[in-house]
Amino acid sequence: MYSSEERELYFISLVNKLKQSVSIEGIIQLGSGVTGYRDKYSDIDLMVSTAVAVESAKEIIIQTLEELGSFFIKEVTLQEGIYLLIAFLKNGLELNVSVLATNDLNVKSPLWKIVFDRSGQVERKMMDEHRQFIGKSIKYTIDNDIAFKFLYFRKKCNIEIKRNNIIYALQMLEEMRKLTLIVQAFNEEKKLHQFKAYETLESNFINTFLGTYPKNTTKEAVIQSADEIKDLFFFILNESPFKPNDENYHLLMNE
Repeated sequence: MYSSEERELYFISLVNKLKQSVSIEGIIQLGSGVTGYRDKYSDIDLMVSTAVAVESAKEIIIQTLEELGSFFIKEVTLQEGIYLLIAFLKNGLELNVSVLATNDLNVKSPLWKIVFDRSGQVERKMMDEHRQFIGKSIKYTIDNDIAFKFLYFRKKCNIEIKRNNIIYALQMLEEMRKLTLIVQAFNEEKKLHQFKAYETLESNFINTFLGTYPKNTTKEAVIQSADEIKDLFFFILNESPFKPNDENYHLLMNE
């Protein structure tokens, strides 16, 4: 496991190495590292922009990560022309580096900081994006059909319980739990696109949510758990803008 000091040294080294390439126009730090890392297990998250071919910049970043000692690098295509490189060091440190054209830079969170800007274009683009983000009345959105999706998973859960297919019923139960967490995170104005700090949610919600887990895997316990998570879901949904007005939802809910 790496220390906080080691992580900072890797961060500085990565930034300094990338700055040496004229292909790299900007480097932006993301996540908890902007305000002070959450704890000793936190990763390094960066967004790197380029004014040249993104593929060329990506190869430079991969080479730099390898020079730092990354023994495994996973490349993920987020969308056309935007990539995420997930790299691991032997000490356990994870480095997440997204690479994209400067014109494609975006803001999805208040937690970002420019650490390198070769020409000033990065700051101008990020500030424009940030003003748009701050100006949104609803900064994070969720699917308008989230109530239907929840009820659909609940219906499937009930069917599989009747079939005595408890494993699949539990899978549907977990899908219901995921949607419940999304609504609660939205209500608390958390970063939905990458929110993981569930322990920061309201304590009453956490206690109620954890209390809905089945005590065992009997049909009766799973049915009770499904009813409890349903009650919690619609309680918090009523506090959101996504409360369904369709009378048929109530029919589905009580089916």
